[in-house]
Amino acid sequence: MRTDVETRARAGDEQAFEALTEPYRRELQVHCYRIVGSPQDAEDLVQETLLAAWRGLDGFAGRSSIRTWLYRIATNRSLNALRDASRRPGGAPDLPPDRPEPTRVSDPLWLHPYPDALLDFVPDAAPGPEQRYEAREAVGLAFVAGLQRLPPSQRAILVLRDVLGYRASEVAEMLDTTAAAVNSGLQRARSALEERLPAAGRERAPLPRSAAERRLVGRFADAFEAGDVEALVELMTDDAWLTMPPLPLEYQGRELIARFLSSVPAGGDLSQFRLVATRANGQPAFGFYQRDAQCPIAHATGILVLTLEGERVAALTAFHDTAVFPLFGLPRTVAAD
Repeated sequence: MRTDVETRARAGDEQAFEALTEPYRRELQVHCYRIVGSPQDAEDLVQETLLAAWRGLDGFAGRSSIRTWLYRIATNRSLNALRDASRRPGGAPDLPPDRPEPTRVSDPLWLHPYPDALLDFVPDAAPGPEQRYEAREAVGLAFVAGLQRLPPSQRAILVLRDVLGYRASEVAEMLDTTAAAVNSGLQRARSALEERLPAAGRERAPLPRSAAERRLVGRFADAFEAGDVEALVELMTDDAWLTMPPLPLEYQGRELIARFLSSVPAGGDLSQFRLVATRANGQPAFGFYQRDAQCPIAHATGILVLTLEGERVAALTAFHDTAVFPLFGLPRTVAAD
């Protein structure tokens, strides 16, 4: 049965259409981000989704909810974007000179951080019974990075089934395929993702914005800005990882990470950087800025995201990307001292 708002939206009332769809904008943007890995692209895809919904509202038969219908459009728009060569980054990233030998070299990962400020929403509907991942886990960097290693269709299937909890039959209708194909794709996606996610049973991270988290993050920032690499790696787990998407280099362990930090960023002088606290993907993060040799300011350089485990840092993910700074509300320059 149509609501009054839906009836008015179908009649061409733009304000009614906005009232009908606006409650889902933020969650649709997170959904697109999980599939494409870029907050800017996700924002564009939501705009495309809402435009397509406005134009196609007369064709909405009402067999599903408005929310499910919007998710169908957003998912297919995201998959189309991944197939569109003009929207994919081009070329291999430049590797830093004088770098130590990494633990492993992987394919470039075209992933960007997602600001917590855009996660401040409550979904209109709770996840369905098929949901396997908590909301916090399903936006974390480890999970989203793992998704980017999957074929696009498997990403969509896993997110729709295991994050949003849609049934196989519902996902099959969204993707214009069969329930059997959905179940087969889901099994392959789960197997591949579980190989990349942190081992089960590890000590959980402190609660977001808790006193324990603030203490650890504060100690990290103090050691970083002081250029004290030894103190910095003492805060890490023995098997901590350092990654720098899209660079394919991955470093594991305190000793190797220390060698990298002592030789590559700013020639190994971390005291050349200023850190400004922020949050990304539900995790503590910093905008990092490099001091200008000619004047007392520091210029935006990238985003550094910390993955915490108990009272230690289990992963550092450095994004040398300043295009996302406006989304985080971060300035382009800060005072150097």
